[in-house]
Amino acid sequence: MEELLKKLEENLRLRNYSKETVKGYLSHVKNYLKYARDKEISSQSAKDFLLTKISKNNPSSVGHNVFAIKYFFKEILHKTLDIPNPKRNKKIPEILTIDEIRRMIDSTSNIKHKIIIKLLYGCGLRVNELINLKEEDLNFNEGLIKINLGKGKKDRFVNVPNSIKEELNSYCNLNNSEFLFPSNRNAKTTKKTIQKIVSNSAKKADIKKRVYPHLLRHSFATHLLEQGTDLRIIQKLLGHSDIKTTQIYTQISQASIKKIKSPLDNLKQL
Repeated sequence: MEELLKKLEENLRLRNYSKETVKGYLSHVKNYLKYARDKEISSQSAKDFLLTKISKNNPSSVGHNVFAIKYFFKEILHKTLDIPNPKRNKKIPEILTIDEIRRMIDSTSNIKHKIIIKLLYGCGLRVNELINLKEEDLNFNEGLIKINLGKGKKDRFVNVPNSIKEELNSYCNLNNSEFLFPSNRNAKTTKKTIQKIVSNSAKKADIKKRVYPHLLRHSFATHLLEQGTDLRIIQKLLGHSDIKTTQIYTQISQASIKKIKSPLDNLKQL
């Protein structure tokens, strides 16, 4: 098993996959190999393994298992695994309102934490993009932040919100670390830390929804769409390769639904 996992890791690294992808694929394949330990590594055992996953888990999370195991069969075992990708549940995230975002920011007293929340929402950043930010990535003259090798290994630019420029500049002058938001040990902070910062702020703001960092990104995109920003611009700001990924926000946004007049209301005029 260890030899197969080592070959898989080498293959993924040679293809320059991100650390997160490598870690995820190795974890999924390792679980399958443990399952198949007393069986045969075959299409049938892979199908049986995935069927047990589908019966217990969300199809979206099982999809990651399917991609990883298919990749393992093709690249390492040189076999084709004929398994369809599970249909995902089309669940729409519950977006934060502008008032809830404001309450989160106002209830956060720690300056560093406040700026983290403002950037996650104000620029639509992913957590990995935030924790990898360095002062050299900020261009206050142009009002831009360079996101280096975001998801999909692509660089992009986002604008610095005007309301945060002075605050962010002052924070940078006090920061002596390589990273913009270092840990207490002056190293790169972790996803878990950012998640805790966001959830604590939501709790202080008395928000009952499940609040996590990526929800701030969803809220950023939805609010942009509701204020009339072109979908192609939102796609560029978010760093999506495919416009179809961005189009989910047309389903999330409730602005157009709220504007619709029900035919029931016309009955009052009769």
